[in-house]
Amino acid sequence: MSDGFLMEVCVDSVESAINAERGGAGRIELCCNLLEGGLTPSTGLLQVVKESVRIPVYVMIRPRAGDFLYSDWEAEVMKRDIEQMKIHRADGLVFGALTEDGRVDTELCMELLAASRPLPVTFHRAFDMVHDPAVALEALISLGFERILTSGCDSSALEGLPVIKRLVEQAKDRIVIMPGGGITERNLQRILEASGSQEFHCSARSSKDSTMKFRNSNVSMGGSLSIPEYAVKVADVTKVRTLNAIAKNIL
Repeated sequence: MSDGFLMEVCVDSVESAINAERGGAGRIELCCNLLEGGLTPSTGLLQVVKESVRIPVYVMIRPRAGDFLYSDWEAEVMKRDIEQMKIHRADGLVFGALTEDGRVDTELCMELLAASRPLPVTFHRAFDMVHDPAVALEALISLGFERILTSGCDSSALEGLPVIKRLVEQAKDRIVIMPGGGITERNLQRILEASGSQEFHCSARSSKDSTMKFRNSNVSMGGSLSIPEYAVKVADVTKVRTLNAIAKNIL
């Protein structure tokens, strides 16, 4: 990692965490189930990742897939998960919560931030579902979040680039604006140059074939949206290194 930029890689396995560090990532976002945008990982995964890498590990706190309007039960689960991740040496946390009208849920966020102290916290891509990004940005600054992960409220960071640029300008170094969502070797340079961001978020994954010799092609462990049973997605060292090199040449 060079001075002036930071690459965060989202991972859901020990292998991906190790590959991210080897490729030059400056920070890891640890999740499970990246297919659904990332959910809270197990404490076992956090413990082994912390034993395996030296770069900071920020842990996703998201109790389920879907929207970011949480019930009282779900909020309690999030608080308990925060307690556990702190016990097992998380370096930071990642979460977000919205009201039914698409605003930042300041009440719940304050409670979660209080539970998180003294760890730094990123507000995740729940931000991309807000009614008014400019208003939401000010709310998150007031609450004390360290950064916002965003695709600019669009399908990808490239598509949302105009909004990301405006957010960086509005933030004026009061909070970090970190582009994420569909970032690849093909678009990273354009995103960093146009946005003015000093950090970016990516998965940099490739498909890896299973080492299983016996395979039952008639059975799938997934639901209606099935994924290959005999392949896994892992962070690719070469892809991480390539993204790292692109950023170094820009910033």
